[in-house]
Amino acid sequence: MIKKAMILAAGFGKRINPLTLKCPKPLLKIGEETLLSNTLKFIKAFGINEAVINTHYLSDQIVDYIKNNKFEINIKIENEKDEILDTGGGILNSIHHFSSHPFLVINPDTIWNSNYLKELKLAEKVFFKKKINKCLLLLVNKNKSFDSSFSGDFNIKNQLVDRKDPDNLKFIYTGVQIIKPEVFNNSDEKIFSINKVWDKLIKNEELIGIESNNSFLHVSSLDIYKTLAKKYLHIK
Repeated sequence: MIKKAMILAAGFGKRINPLTLKCPKPLLKIGEETLLSNTLKFIKAFGINEAVINTHYLSDQIVDYIKNNKFEINIKIENEKDEILDTGGGILNSIHHFSSHPFLVINPDTIWNSNYLKELKLAEKVFFKKKINKCLLLLVNKNKSFDSSFSGDFNIKNQLVDRKDPDNLKFIYTGVQIIKPEVFNNSDEKIFSINKVWDKLIKNEELIGIESNNSFLHVSSLDIYKTLAKKYLHIK
């Protein structure tokens, strides 16, 4: 069972400027929740009892927000003070929190809801079915994306993820994955994208995935944020 998670919250949120000039993106509100509180409540509902949040940009605001609110989860902050480490580097920098146990990595940019819980439980079951599984992505067909500008990232067949046909990639990453710490064992860079890890796993046919059937709501731009904030007044 997955009991720990990492929330990626260090980014600058430049595509949401000017709103993110004074407020970190994870603290933007959709209805009654911030993106971060929505994510924390979602992973709590999944069964997570410990979370690591990496921060960099406007880190003090996120730290204060966590201190001033109760989320019924043991939360640790990993502050990337000197420089932002990108997605892969950020996870590697926090890897000591997870020992050798698989953990969840989740982006707060996606508006998570209870419909994802069943899919995430299935993902967990699929992941632990074979000991050789190292990383599982929850993917969605780009046709289900609220933001129609997304191009595909992957294809998936028989739960095996690839990028073999770059001009015809139909699936995008929802923002949640299950991953084993061991995939970072030979990483010798400090700042790098998680895509480097995924590409290596794809090459070895070790990256698996399952398809989400939910509509994909992702805060990807200022216009998208404004539309979602207006349309989805309450997260259920």
